[in-house]
Amino acid sequence: MKVTSVEKKEKSTVELTIQIGAEEFEAAVQKAYLKNRGRISVPGFRKGKAPRKIIEGMYGAGVFYEDAINAVTPGAYEQAVKEQNLDDVGYPKMEIVEAGKEGFTFKALVSVRPEVKLGAYKGLTAPKEEAKVTEKDIDNELKPYIDRATRLVSVKRKAKKGDTAIIDFEGFDNGTPFEGGKGENYELKLGSGTFVPGFEEQVIGMKAGEEKDLDITFPEDYHADLAGKAVVFHVNVKEVKEPQAPQVDDEFAKDVSEFETLEAFRKDLGEKLAERRSKQAQADFENAVMEQLVGNMECEIPDGMVDVQLDKLMEDYAMRMQSQGISMDDYMKMMNMNADMVRASARPSALRQVQMELALTAVADAENVEVTQEDVDAQIKQLAEQYSVSEEQVKTAIPEETLKRDLRLKKAGDLVIAQAKVGKAKKATAKKAKGEEPEGEETAKKAASRKKKEEPAEEPKAE
Repeated sequence: MKVTSVEKKEKSTVELTIQIGAEEFEAAVQKAYLKNRGRISVPGFRKGKAPRKIIEGMYGAGVFYEDAINAVTPGAYEQAVKEQNLDDVGYPKMEIVEAGKEGFTFKALVSVRPEVKLGAYKGLTAPKEEAKVTEKDIDNELKPYIDRATRLVSVKRKAKKGDTAIIDFEGFDNGTPFEGGKGENYELKLGSGTFVPGFEEQVIGMKAGEEKDLDITFPEDYHADLAGKAVVFHVNVKEVKEPQAPQVDDEFAKDVSEFETLEAFRKDLGEKLAERRSKQAQADFENAVMEQLVGNMECEIPDGMVDVQLDKLMEDYAMRMQSQGISMDDYMKMMNMNADMVRASARPSALRQVQMELALTAVADAENVEVTQEDVDAQIKQLAEQYSVSEEQVKTAIPEETLKRDLRLKKAGDLVIAQAKVGKAKKATAKKAKGEEPEGEETAKKAASRKKKEEPAEEPKAE
């Protein structure tokens, strides 16, 4: 193996031209022949017994070249990278230049760790919201407790919006009942939009014991059998119920909490809300500081480095899906996506993680941040307690070097945050780290603090 040229390229890549000599290539071709001869049929010879020259005469001199090249290239690449003292951080792009009896030559585009121009990282400023809590906010915190304690009470009047009507119904298409159009003792909340348009509106005003035929036209985007059809629903209202909220007093507080008075309960709700908002404000502040850190950094990130991080993200995501009993294939079908689409959507996050790692590593280097064995031991103990496993299991699962690297990055991040100030954010003093413009990405700190919104499950519609 011989490196015949080394050329620096754009975006922190280096192109190596690597030559494999005739002797090394011949040995690889011979191995490829011995490996494959049993699968090649040659007239007059039993399988696996045909001489190499006979096979090459039939199929061409280069019949075993591809397998030989594939066998030699990885080792030659690793040797060349080591010889040139390159910090390889991504997947190489290979190109065969020429191949023959004299050997072969290939080019390898190597992704190398980029040089980082850190920019400002001390005394960064970012806005931070004050964690205020009003009486209205506490009312909103109290509302779920009231909703859960609210009961439906039967009333002797016409149904109105917000009531729940207990109904029997059956749908007819030109006088013939259609599949999925019948229900008994169905609890329909009027105004919920649960049924097809026009259904609930016509039930409003009916009383218990009243029957009525409703003229309904299904939407054009309904399922094929009924899309756009005019049908009739025969409805029998069996009962009308209205929501009756509880009396919100001390007795209510005793029923729904561990507090003896409503005042104490509201105070606790307010304090917990203030704590959540304070944590969220701090998380948003830290995230804004980290965004500035990355924004002040200048470096050219190779695509190969992002690809490696993207593969890690995809592996982690697949494992999380599997832990929930869902395969990635099933997930992609549910989301109407393919593998390329999933990777494309995750790429901005991979890029941001690479940018953050580079920035924090540069801070750690600038500040001579060190990780002691005591730090590592404490982290192992914490992980063991967190996941209810032994410390030995943690050591087996996570290499010590990985723990040291992560702890070093965390120390660097803590240092940047500790020196940051609350105020108006300053504009970046250097160009953004080159690579790809991130969209919708999450840093580690943002991901840990992002609020999750729950949407109510949709109730079944009459079919």
